[in-house]
Amino acid sequence: MEIISFPTPGLGDTSYLLVHEGLGVLVDPQRDIDRFLAEAARRDVDLRFVLETHLHNDYVSGGEQAALRAGAELVLPAAAAPAYRHTPAFHLEDIKGEAGLSLRPIHTPGHTPEHTSYLVLIDGEPQAVFSGGSLLVAAAGRPDLLGPERAGTLAKLQHGSLHRLADLPPEVTLLPTHGAGSFCTTTGALRTTSTIGDERETNPLLAIAGADEFAERLMAAPAPIPAFYRYMGPANTIGVPPMPPTASPILTPSDLDDLPADTAVVDMRPRAVASRGFLPGSTLIELADDFGSWTGWLTSRGLPLALVAEVDQDVTEAVTQLAQIGVDTVAGVITDPGAAATASFALLELDDFAQSLSDPDSQLLDVRMPSEHDAVAVPGAVWRFLPDLFTDGIPAELDPAKPVHIACGSGRRALIAASLLHRNGFTPAVLTGAGIPHLATALEGAK
Repeated sequence: MEIISFPTPGLGDTSYLLVHEGLGVLVDPQRDIDRFLAEAARRDVDLRFVLETHLHNDYVSGGEQAALRAGAELVLPAAAAPAYRHTPAFHLEDIKGEAGLSLRPIHTPGHTPEHTSYLVLIDGEPQAVFSGGSLLVAAAGRPDLLGPERAGTLAKLQHGSLHRLADLPPEVTLLPTHGAGSFCTTTGALRTTSTIGDERETNPLLAIAGADEFAERLMAAPAPIPAFYRYMGPANTIGVPPMPPTASPILTPSDLDDLPADTAVVDMRPRAVASRGFLPGSTLIELADDFGSWTGWLTSRGLPLALVAEVDQDVTEAVTQLAQIGVDTVAGVITDPGAAATASFALLELDDFAQSLSDPDSQLLDVRMPSEHDAVAVPGAVWRFLPDLFTDGIPAELDPAKPVHIACGSGRRALIAASLLHRNGFTPAVLTGAGIPHLATALEGAK
């Protein structure tokens, strides 16, 4: 038996292809299914099953389309009851394959009510478990993504599910879908795979004996929930269409006049380029692993998008990331903004940024996550988490007549915030290459 991992770093998720004597099992595939099917073809694998552990909250699934393309059997938790053809997985009712391969569904509610893990058996011997969003490496799947009303009940169910999986033999390999970088986890797991034995010894959540205490721990400091999550579960229930084309038409700035007035312009160029000249009103989100997540979180759902990119940037990657969360509205890409790029603001390295704060008119805006702000803060800074700037507005404490210095952890989120403030008449400057913790140390040392 061999297991091939397919990470999607920007979403903090991993899909898997299990191969046993020429037979294949695909688990929790993302929407861009060509990478999975190509690997199966390269290995001459007969893909027999596509498994879904739950109706995903963080991405739209490629499970249905992968099964249709490969002629495989699509398996979902029985309680998921999606609107498309599938085989329902019932608790402890084995799904028989060939060559001694069996898949044993284990109902593990908590992350979602229907959540089901799959124990892999070869000749009756447990080998690995695909745990989806249940037992994770040093963590557990969040119980609050379906709303606060259900979070308490789901958290208590998650307690039982984790211990159900922990009762498996210690040598069983643990293969969760969610991991480092995912907003579906309760803590920041640093690895993506483990064993049941290792988790028994090291997972702090398994040391909590009572379901009530466990639930309180999970819900004590909930992380933000990306705005696009609310669309993922419903999409995965009714069915997700195939991937859209990843090739995008080339646009000029004047072509924006022919697009709907509510078209969002997202500039994905490197910060050093974009900050020197960008189209007024655009949002600056550098292309990186989490480009799709930030774009889906900060732009309005269903509206057309126009991208601005360098000629040599991977626009296909950007469009793929957007499609993974169901954003199929890219109208085209501008690779030469030219003279229309009249907006700009300053990027400052740490020393210059700290020095500029000595100006009595300077203002400091911190746009990090709540947990980051709780860990380290700069006295006198105005704090508002980046997505809240877009939904709740710019803090009233900030004076548009005075410069606003913006910082986060490295400059990536501060860049996005600066483009929003510029659009609203402010004069921003961004700390680049460093973040609030570095700034706090520098300012303390300068006293």
